[in-house]
Amino acid sequence: MNKLKHQSSKLIYKISPWIMLFPTIFVLYFMIWRPQIMGFVWSFHEMNGFQVGEFCGLKNYMEVLNEPAFLSVFVNTVEYVLWSMVIGFVLPIILAVMINELRRGKDFFKVTLYLPGIVPGIAVMVMWYFMFYPDATGLLNVLLAKIGVEPLEWLNDAKMTIPLIVITKTWRAAGGSALLYFTALQGIKTELYEAAIIDGASVVKRFFSITLPQISGLLVLNFVRQIIAVFQISEEPMTMTGGGPMGASMSLGYQIYRYGFISGRVGCALALSVLMFVMLVVATLFYFYLNKKVEENLE
Repeated sequence: MNKLKHQSSKLIYKISPWIMLFPTIFVLYFMIWRPQIMGFVWSFHEMNGFQVGEFCGLKNYMEVLNEPAFLSVFVNTVEYVLWSMVIGFVLPIILAVMINELRRGKDFFKVTLYLPGIVPGIAVMVMWYFMFYPDATGLLNVLLAKIGVEPLEWLNDAKMTIPLIVITKTWRAAGGSALLYFTALQGIKTELYEAAIIDGASVVKRFFSITLPQISGLLVLNFVRQIIAVFQISEEPMTMTGGGPMGASMSLGYQIYRYGFISGRVGCALALSVLMFVMLVVATLFYFYLNKKVEENLE
């Protein structure tokens, strides 16, 4: 009897973690894994709306790749990522270091920085759209008029539209990233900075020799996360420019939306989604490979 009871307790002990994990696995399966697998399989089929038709092989993929605008849209998407590295990746680090160096008012600035992140995304885009409005009634052009500068085209200028959209996205997201970096900075031992100060290290030298190495893990993680997030950008160009002017702000994410919900080419939308997934996986693996090589050389 005791042996049976012991075996029963042992079995419960083994399966109880799986019982607790079951709700999470259930949600992951139906919300993430199943749609991704189905989307991949359906991308090789004719799609009549959202009804699965006959197997068509690589037809949907060839249609996407043979689109005259595919290369320019891909280049636009890469440009979004590059501008986000210049504008959106460095700024949160600087803000976190500045807050960390403050003697007073840290809580005030932390709350202030995070406020844009709780504003609804559409509201943020519309607000910045009217700030960038190209005629004399746009807020920025009104301010420029005060100092005698002619109104600028802003989002109607093909060379400016992507950087301006990235600024909009950064304004909303930088606060959250800055707080993550600030939390990481709080975990750095003050003795390291004190020793560096005694050795005569400047602020810049302390930043590069202590701060950056200590938060390098978070930097790598956020770097990859930002590439993935910005590569899929779609809401901002859809709301602020409609992909214009002349396709200058069109992104792969917005193209997927247009395929699926405007032109009704669901098969192409699925194929482009799979292509984007593959591109991101390859880019991420390549980045981790380079990062590993750099770490090995440093050792």
